[in-house]
Amino acid sequence: MKGDRVEIVVDVGGSATRTYEVTATRAGRRVEIANRRGIVEVSEVTRTGTAVRTARFMSSRVLALVEHPASDAPPADGS
Repeated sequence: MKGDRVEIVVDVGGSATRTYEVTATRAGRRVEIANRRGIVEVSEVTRTGTAVRTARFMSSRVLALVEHPASDAPPADGS
């Protein structure tokens, strides 16, 4: 769903960390997470299952993986 996003916090060595974000940019797309063979893969996927963009990280370096689902409620109207 448009608006879904995932934040990935990665240890880049020393005391430094780096934060990445993968977001579903269009209607009908979603963000999927897979953990396979020591790799964390975060992909933006279309309705048919085709990956549009993919980010891969070594699972030993991933400190946090935070999912932010899009809100199902329509935006509040000011009137």
